Amino acid sequence: MITGSQIGSELRPAELPAAIALDDPSLYINRETSWLEFNDRVLEEALDERNPLLERLKFIAIYGTNLDEFFMIRIAGLMQQLAAEVHKRSDDGHTPEEQLDMVSRHLRRSLARMTDCLKNHLFPSLERHGVRILGLEQLDTATTRSLRRYFEERVFPVLTPLAIDKGHPFPYISNLSISLAVELEETTPDGPVHYFARVKVPGSLPRFVPIDSAPPGQRWFVMLEDIIAHNLEALFPGLRVTASYLFRVTRDADLDLQEDEADDLLRAVESELRKRRFGEPVRLEVEPTMPEELRRKLQEALELDGGDCYEVDGMMGTESLWALVNLEEPDLHDPPFTPAFPKRLIGQTDMFAVIREGDLLLHHPYESFDPVVQFVQQAASDPNVLAIKQTLYRTSGNSPVVGALVDAAENGKQVAALIELKARFDEENNIHWARMLERVGVHVVYGLAGLKTHAKVTLVVRDEPDGIRRYMHFGTGNYNDKTARTYTDLSLFTCRADLGADATQLFNALTGFSKVDSYEQLMVAPFGLRTGFQDLIDRETEHAEAGRPSRIVAKLNAISDAGIVQALYRASRAGVPIDLMVRGMCVLRPGIPGVSETIRVSSIVGRFLEHSRMFVFSNGGQREVYIGSADWMGRNLDRRVEAVVPVLDPVLGETICADILDVLLTDNVKTRVLRSDDSYERRRILPGEERVEAQQIFLKRYQTV
Repeated sequence: MITGSQIGSELRPAELPAAIALDDPSLYINRETSWLEFNDRVLEEALDERNPLLERLKFIAIYGTNLDEFFMIRIAGLMQQLAAEVHKRSDDGHTPEEQLDMVSRHLRRSLARMTDCLKNHLFPSLERHGVRILGLEQLDTATTRSLRRYFEERVFPVLTPLAIDKGHPFPYISNLSISLAVELEETTPDGPVHYFARVKVPGSLPRFVPIDSAPPGQRWFVMLEDIIAHNLEALFPGLRVTASYLFRVTRDADLDLQEDEADDLLRAVESELRKRRFGEPVRLEVEPTMPEELRRKLQEALELDGGDCYEVDGMMGTESLWALVNLEEPDLHDPPFTPAFPKRLIGQTDMFAVIREGDLLLHHPYESFDPVVQFVQQAASDPNVLAIKQTLYRTSGNSPVVGALVDAAENGKQVAALIELKARFDEENNIHWARMLERVGVHVVYGLAGLKTHAKVTLVVRDEPDGIRRYMHFGTGNYNDKTARTYTDLSLFTCRADLGADATQLFNALTGFSKVDSYEQLMVAPFGLRTGFQDLIDRETEHAEAGRPSRIVAKLNAISDAGIVQALYRASRAGVPIDLMVRGMCVLRPGIPGVSETIRVSSIVGRFLEHSRMFVFSNGGQREVYIGSADWMGRNLDRRVEAVVPVLDPVLGETICADILDVLLTDNVKTRVLRSDDSYERRRILPGEERVEAQQIFLKRYQTV
């Protein structure tokens, strides 16, 4: 149990040498390479033979998707700084140019591991289970003829060959598209004439084309780009195809919104989305066999240099692997599970009655997300409910939560939905929901100018015999019933009056002109979350200096804010034991003598995405527990609307500490530990030590309830 006194005084560091300043660049890990280390941990799950085969393939798909987004956002940002001649150094002391070079060197090592894993381990293992990716040269004549017909009937009509010469300028290459660079030759009386063309592999067709003639029980596929490459002559009659090479382009995809100039944010976002596919190129991927001259031609046309060009010795665009990951092969997947229904809700149909009995905490995905949906649906149909207010950052494609808001509006409720149109890569989905909700009379608000609304809050106002009562749901994850089965998150239901007053203030600030800079219980960004966290950390420092029990435990997705890091360093200097579970990037260096000796940083990457945020402060023995939507990043503390809520029920606080965090802290199977040199190593199982895999423990615990 997290009591604040588990860690002994032997960890108290020596006095910090006066010469070391806490903003010294050597005390910080570069955030870009730290993020790459996180993606490497995802890749390690693909390499781990203890994972089922298609789950390993899933991690390759996630690795590739993560990397695409990293280039579209983070690398694009660094390249913009470079183009604008911005020379500001990062907290770890590096210029944008130096960071791009660090990323390039790190990635080339990681990509080699990824392609080796896919080509030499996963694909051969899949073959042993009857799932084969074949080249056309491996097929018999009848199958080859069948694929030729498929090309003529389904593929050829979609293709658009684009010549490139003096009369045909280099064509626009769309973001994340895969193309064939085709070299052609024409025989003339004056000798051979050479041409160059580009053929896009259409994303509208399946990339893995099934072979119907596969033996029973076998699943055989041919890659679409191989079929196209094998039939290129059909696109260029009269010419000879001498060679073709695959390449792929990644572009800047961050939205550039000038909100102060946008009268209608909805239209502004739609306009920027149309521009996204035309962003500046940031990465070129090529086959290793592509000649240097052709590479240079592509680089010059895309205005990229050699450092932006990556050889991919294998499959490009690994996000397409989801088509294989989703194959119905139960033996190659994790065992299925059904989220448990919370004991307090079994046999109950009235969520409001349950919440009135006491606060309710749910642990997703081990416990069902259905009560969250039920809460909104009951509010929509309950004649005593007067109003529903909700923030929506990311939702599913056919969201029952949004459907409940529609029902509520049609039932005459006052409904307000804060829809974050700038939720990255979910903008189009959110625009769709915004328009639909507006049509049925929901008050749709797009948030505060210059800020993303990332808080996860629902407020239900109900007229009851003893007066108006407010019911709330606070979450660490999105109102998305699909990702709630794969992300670990917490849900807190409460009807406490003080939290109700704070939630009302929050929504008034979001929907109106209310200027709120303090709350009774909530910590809200950007108004007071930074100072709130720093005050809590500093209080632990004061407790340690006074000899009182002190400890900080935090589980979150990322730590990159220098102000928070310095507060943690000061706490460590005072002897505060600090355990940080950080799934993704972490710029803090643990274990530095005289600076961070008492800080331990770990990361769990497993079957479920660790997404919950929890914060525990020992407070001299008067422990305080918080959950919320915010990470310790500058964007969360200063440039987003976030909500962090105290868990005021002591039983639920104990549940978070003893039943969740303590288990996560003892995981020795999926945990990697951050070292002071910014490398990660797997936590070792010591002789005589039990094997502890936290996610599996939670699965078993809730399945046997």
